[in-house]
Amino acid sequence: MTLIEKTGALIVGYDLIDNDHDEFITLLNKLDSAGNADFPALFQQLYEHTEQHFDRENQLMKQFSFPGETEHKGEHQRVLGEFKQFKSRVDKGLIAFGRSFVKDRLPLWFGLHVTTMDSALVAHIKIQPQT
Repeated sequence: MTLIEKTGALIVGYDLIDNDHDEFITLLNKLDSAGNADFPALFQQLYEHTEQHFDRENQLMKQFSFPGETEHKGEHQRVLGEFKQFKSRVDKGLIAFGRSFVKDRLPLWFGLHVTTMDSALVAHIKIQPQT
């Protein structure tokens, strides 16, 4: 089963962000079908990818003086905090908690985040004068 399909609604039209989103979707879908033995390493990989992905978006917000930077960064921090809580459980062998986060929380959050915050960031970038 696929948790998230790569659809037009999740494409924001900015290669750096779209590539990060593609990788996020791929890792999330792999986690959904991973066995318990592989789950912790894949969860770690998704966590690290998400940190790097958010760092790249944070740099873009700063570079382009995005007016929604504070709120968008705050959302990144909140999600990473949630991720860390579930990661600590997965690290203790409580795989079911990680599976719940992957299935029930991340897909809904991701779809909303991409179609609102990330889309707004890209719209802002695209109206900036090209240098």
